[in-house]
Amino acid sequence: MKRLTLIVIVALLVGGAAQKPVPPTRIVSLVPALTEMLFALGAGPQVVGVSSFDDFPPEVKKLPRVGALLDPDMERILSLRPDLVIVYGSQTDLQAQLARTKIRGYSYRHAGLAGVFLTLRDLGSSVGRPQDAERVVQNIQTRLDAIKARVAKRPAVRTLLVFERDPGTLRGVYASGGIGFMHDILAIAGGTNVFADVTREAVQPSIETLLARAPELILEIRPMGVARGDIPKERHAWDALASVPAVKNGRIYIETDDYLVVPGPRVADAAETIARILHPEAFK
Repeated sequence: MKRLTLIVIVALLVGGAAQKPVPPTRIVSLVPALTEMLFALGAGPQVVGVSSFDDFPPEVKKLPRVGALLDPDMERILSLRPDLVIVYGSQTDLQAQLARTKIRGYSYRHAGLAGVFLTLRDLGSSVGRPQDAERVVQNIQTRLDAIKARVAKRPAVRTLLVFERDPGTLRGVYASGGIGFMHDILAIAGGTNVFADVTREAVQPSIETLLARAPELILEIRPMGVARGDIPKERHAWDALASVPAVKNGRIYIETDDYLVVPGPRVADAAETIARILHPEAFK
C-alpha cells in the first residue's frame, strides 16, 4: 500500500512539472512598449527580433526588424526561430499563422495605467520572471506616488492634452479623452483633463468646443509630428484662440520625446516630465 501511494505521489509531481510552461528563449516582439518591458524585466538577452519602430533601449537597434502593426513579416519572423512572438490584439491573421506553425503568441491590447502594471506582471510570468516583474511594478508605483505627493497640495491645472493636429493650423486636432494611460498620468501629474467627461481615449474637438472648455494649459505630445526647430511656429498656431486662458498666459507646451506616449516601464518618467510642466514650483 505504501509503495502504491509513493508511485501516485511521484506521478503527480512529474505530471505537474511536465505541465509547467517552459520560459521562452527566443522572443520576437512587434510591440515597442512590451519590448521595453522585456528589457526592464531582464529578459533582453532572450529577444531576437523587434518591430520597425523599436528604438529603446539602445540594445534593440542591433536586432533584426520584422515589420510592425500593419506590415508584419511572417517569413522574417519564422527565420528567427522564435518560441514566443508578442503581437497586438488586432493582429488576428498573424496570430492564426503563429498558431498553425505551433509558435506561442502573446496578445497585447492597449489599456489604462492599471493595464501597464497588469501587462508587466503577466508578461513577467510568461517569460519566467514574475519576481522581476513585481520589482519593476513596485518601483514604478513608488515613483508615481512620490510625484503625486509633490503636487497634491497644488490646484489641479485644467489641461488640454493634444496628440495630433495638422501642421501650422488648428485643424485635425486629436486630444486625450477621459480614459487611457495618458489621461491617468495627467491626473497623477496634477492636471485635470478638460475632456475627462468623454469616455473615449481620443476626441476630435471643434474650435467652438476648445473655446468652451477653456484650458488653463495646453500640452501637445507629438513625437512624430513636429521637428524641434518648428516648435515656436507650432505654438503660434494657438494664437487663433486668444481668449483661451492657456493662450493668454502663454502656457502652451510642445513635447517631442516618444517615451511620453509609450505605455511601458518609463511611465513614471512621463509623469514627472508632465508634472514639472504643470507645477514647476513643486520641483524647485
